[in-house]
Amino acid sequence: QVQLVESGGGLVQPGGSLRLSCAASGITFNLYNMGWYRQAPGKQRELVALILSSGAASVIDSVKGRFTISRDNGKNTVYLQMNNLKPEDTATYYCNGRWINYDYWGQGTQVTVSA
Repeated sequence: QVQLVESGGGLVQPGGSLRLSCAASGITFNLYNMGWYRQAPGKQRELVALILSSGAASVIDSVKGRFTISRDNGKNTVYLQMNNLKPEDTATYYCNGRWINYDYWGQGTQVTVSA
């Protein structure tokens, strides 16, 4: 049974930091490209950060310099370090794992940035 379990969300003030974790089980983790997506109320889900099985990583422009994606293949876990958070980062954040035609999602973790 495949599971992607996110953790680390919460309420934080503007300028604060959070680290999201996504622990995977039931897959050969090192084969998978892993991504973090987010969805704000009334908006479409968008890709925030991606790290390939090779380790190559990228983030979208709006979070560049603030968010970093990383992975630990030994722990089957992908991380999203989020610094200098802004109110517009408020969303539910989802972990995704993809390899060939296999595509798995976590249940999401809420991030709220508010004073």
